[in-house]
Amino acid sequence: MPSIKLIKHGRGAIGLRWLGLGPGLKPIRGLKKLKILFDDHAFWAENRDLISIKRLLAGSQVVISVWEKNRIVGFGRATTDGVYRAVLWDVIVPQDLQGKGLGKKIVDALLKSNSLKNVERIYLMTSNCSKFYNQFGFEKVNQQSLLLKKRPKQRTL
Repeated sequence: MPSIKLIKHGRGAIGLRWLGLGPGLKPIRGLKKLKILFDDHAFWAENRDLISIKRLLAGSQVVISVWEKNRIVGFGRATTDGVYRAVLWDVIVPQDLQGKGLGKKIVDALLKSNSLKNVERIYLMTSNCSKFYNQFGFEKVNQQSLLLKKRPKQRTL
């Protein structure tokens, strides 16, 4: 693969969120490119609007993006209380680039971040990638139940 750049954004990914910054802190419409990544490569994240994407970035303590020149080719984020619990969210690599180690780099960077490195339990939910996450020590949990409360989508102003 040509030059790949992994970016460890600061808390809330301010440069990506407000200025669309990518590699080299260049404004390259990064937020819009992230939306396209969600829409095209993550069935659970399709049709998120830019305002909601800004909010999810703002609420994330750890944000990782991976770029090949001006193309975003990977993304992941985490939320945490910094002590007891953390959750990995939205780990995405386009299907045509899977199997090349990008997902491993993203998850590794998330787990090694200062915000997560001392957290007691790290959770994630996956529909079809359990075996991928096993290499990082994640295990299926049978003694807990996933409960879900759905709310109607709120309109943003």
